[in-house]
Amino acid sequence: MTDAAELRARTRALLEAHPPATTDRADFLAARFDAGLAWVHYPVGLGGLDAPRSLQAVVDAELAAAGAPDNDPRRIGIGLGMAAPTILAYGTEEQKRRFLRPLWLGEEVWCQLFSEPGAGSDLAALATRAVRDGDGGDWVVNGQKVWTSSAHVARWAILIARTDPDVPKHRGITYFLCDMTDPGVEVRPLRQITGEAEFNEVFLTDVRIPDAHRLGEVGEGWKVAQTTLNNERVAIGGARIPREGGMIATVARTWRDRPELRTHDLHQRLLDLWVDAEVARLTGERLRQQLAVGQPGPEGSGMKLAFARLNQQISGLEVELLAEEGLLYGDWTMRRPEHVDFTGRDAGYRYLRSKGNSIEGGTSEVLLNIVAERVLGLPAEPRNDKDVAWKDLAR
Repeated sequence: MTDAAELRARTRALLEAHPPATTDRADFLAARFDAGLAWVHYPVGLGGLDAPRSLQAVVDAELAAAGAPDNDPRRIGIGLGMAAPTILAYGTEEQKRRFLRPLWLGEEVWCQLFSEPGAGSDLAALATRAVRDGDGGDWVVNGQKVWTSSAHVARWAILIARTDPDVPKHRGITYFLCDMTDPGVEVRPLRQITGEAEFNEVFLTDVRIPDAHRLGEVGEGWKVAQTTLNNERVAIGGARIPREGGMIATVARTWRDRPELRTHDLHQRLLDLWVDAEVARLTGERLRQQLAVGQPGPEGSGMKLAFARLNQQISGLEVELLAEEGLLYGDWTMRRPEHVDFTGRDAGYRYLRSKGNSIEGGTSEVLLNIVAERVLGLPAEPRNDKDVAWKDLAR
């Protein structure tokens, strides 16, 4: 069993053999992956050492102290937080070896082709079709996906499509890995309330996906997708932040630096939100300890719920605190950023961008149902479409 001392020794050996100050960034990251120090809990040969997940913090601390480069996790967050754990759980050995290394190194950016114009909160109602071209041949995919972050810079996508319309909606879905450079893939920007086009809509027209890029069994895509979705909610709502970090940090700094803006009411609200943010941070630490001994479960939905609520309340308080200044908006320039930035730019940007937090990664309404049914054990809401073939559903 690999322990903390051994990981420190391995990390220091990596730093000695590849000094960050004199080693090319790409070469250092490749050496780190090959040394098993990328994801220590992953298998040997796939960036890990079969070590306890909790020991990743030991490696990260040693590397940070030495000034080692990271793999720009904000730019490749969908690959790291969603695609990689799903490929690890359901991929073939060939798929794992083909995709995990360039994913972690940031050589190949990933996006997520899940939501559709008619299948957002009810994702299992998706209509994108994948039809087999002969026995054992390629799959031909047609449909439209929406709200796709990073599609404009992505090389690969995790994709779910309907392969059997004659069974209930959850049972006729299959999971694929889609090459975003293939013919028939068209990416169009979706300009948001912030002025940016961080999201995209993606049109798929006769896109051919080899069966070798299917993840999991035919018809079991919903089961595979649950691994992705559980990891997505942890990635969005459960990121490790320092005390008084994240959105609350900016408001607290403004409060300390600008005493002329203070009122008794704003003081009370800031204290309430500071406590809520600290509770959420500590709850996230506990969730990561649970993750150290298993896969993420529905508890991640609670973290994502808290993340959305806090970001919206804190950003609203910041706008009020700044009074007239809070109504200003720095720049409406149309951009297509490479990563999501929840806390950057000015107060107006944070206020507007946080509105999407209760939609992306599962709407707050859907997540409330998940927490109620799967965490609290409350009775499920009545559903009259569970045993109806997808083709017979009203649309």
